[in-house]
Amino acid sequence: MLKKTHNLFRNSIREAILRCMKDDKNVILMGLGTDDPKGIFGTTKDINKVFPKRVFDLPTAENGFTGFAIGLALAGKKPIITHQRVEFSLLSIDQIFNQAAKWNYMTAGKKNVSMVIRLIIGKGWGQGPQHSQSLEAIFAHIPGLKVVCPSNPYNAKGLLISSIEDKNPVIFFEHRWLHETFGKVPKKKYRVAIGKGKILKKGKDITLICYSLTVLECLRASKILRYYGIEPEILDLQSLRPLDKNLIIKSAKKTKKVLIVDNGWSFYGISSEIMSLIHENIKSKELRIERIGVLDTSIPSTRALAKHVYPNQILIIKKVGNLLKKKFKNLKKFDDNDFYSDQPYKNFLGPF
Repeated sequence: MLKKTHNLFRNSIREAILRCMKDDKNVILMGLGTDDPKGIFGTTKDINKVFPKRVFDLPTAENGFTGFAIGLALAGKKPIITHQRVEFSLLSIDQIFNQAAKWNYMTAGKKNVSMVIRLIIGKGWGQGPQHSQSLEAIFAHIPGLKVVCPSNPYNAKGLLISSIEDKNPVIFFEHRWLHETFGKVPKKKYRVAIGKGKILKKGKDITLICYSLTVLECLRASKILRYYGIEPEILDLQSLRPLDKNLIIKSAKKTKKVLIVDNGWSFYGISSEIMSLIHENIKSKELRIERIGVLDTSIPSTRALAKHVYPNQILIIKKVGNLLKKKFKNLKKFDDNDFYSDQPYKNFLGPF
């Protein structure tokens, strides 16, 4: 058994990069602020001191340096690009969608673009409508890309190692609120398979499907639901493309009640795809499905408004009540304002 130690999510990201760079001289780290003293929220801190010739700060020219990274990948290198916000990557969409995702197909498998693009997503007061979005659904729509969303320090390290070693371009989404979360992480190198989800908690009454930050909200909600005698089954998707379809269908068949908690907007999103998947594979009059996600609006800059935009534990519990046709008395006593502060940890002063 691997020895485990408590670790921060951001340290798990850093450990995965360091380990892969030590094991494979072709791994290269690049991005705006990669060698900055803060190291992109601590995830790349001092890696440039260990590998001074393989860590590059880059100019603010996202489309150009993404094309440069694709060229490196085609030449046998394994670049890791890091964007401090997902929105910055939008300037390189043509390179990602029309080049990185399609080279393997266009060359009949003779050429691979083995690269990882780390995109930091999600809320945090002060980010405003242009820097707080979760755009996983856009990238998951494209054939040729793999898309993963870790939710804890353990699968962050394992998924990133698997992503770096994968022959395909992998979009690696990190939620800003997760960087300071703790978890048990093996010291040694290990992998979490891309395309496989995980049952975090087994249950019989309802299936909660979640990923990234919404996993934490579902875990919080599950503790309160048990108080009311409800045993939810919680699925952490971990990967959005490929999606672990068998895991989803198996759990939905068992409970016949499903709530999908989307990390982004639910309209035209990940939750829509999962709802379609379940309905296409399960024909039962008992089946009931609902979804929740970020409110269908741009994200406000102020905490006073932003905290009302995101799905939270109380909303999850209310939706579970609707699906199970149950009313939960005295739910207000669990309505803790600390969960709605739109602040990932006490020292976070925004916007970055």
